[in-house]
Amino acid sequence: MNAFTLHDQNSAPEAAKPLLEKSHKAFGMIPGLHAVMAEAPSLLDGYQVLHNLFANCSFNADEKTVVWQTINVEHACHYCVPAHTGIAKSMKVSDEISNALRDETPLPTAKLEALRDFTLAMVRQRGEMEPKQLEGFYSAGFTQQNVLEVILGLSQKVMSNYTNHIAQTPVDDAFKQFTWNKALNAPSQ
Repeated sequence: MNAFTLHDQNSAPEAAKPLLEKSHKAFGMIPGLHAVMAEAPSLLDGYQVLHNLFANCSFNADEKTVVWQTINVEHACHYCVPAHTGIAKSMKVSDEISNALRDETPLPTAKLEALRDFTLAMVRQRGEMEPKQLEGFYSAGFTQQNVLEVILGLSQKVMSNYTNHIAQTPVDDAFKQFTWNKALNAPSQ
């Protein structure tokens, strides 16, 4: 398999250059994922838009982390789990929540567990949710808006997780301390 190019401002296609500049301004670096996505400027643009939309949705920091990391772990994304561990720290999400998501162990509240369960079902069932699953989600305190926001987060994570699988994106130095591998005997949800 051919290695994917990790683009910088010099090597990127013209249409990707302003997008990489936007990434650099937002993160203080060009994340490896963005460097790979720059090969297809429309993918990087779409990813940035979806990231911004999900980052500004109604979920709080803990809930956003649950959605992102549940999907990352389910997809066994070697890049996104460490990256979102670092992002969670910057968002002041507790290590207890991050470790439970990474290790697939119980979360500290029933509401967060309901969000993880719903997100996992959404991924595994490809959106074909049963009425009882929706009712369980609503009874945990979530809304129809939240259902649709999980779909938004899932859309963003499909773009990143699949890109990282194909490109074998190297984990950025800033996140290497959070390197992760899916546990072989992790409990299933």
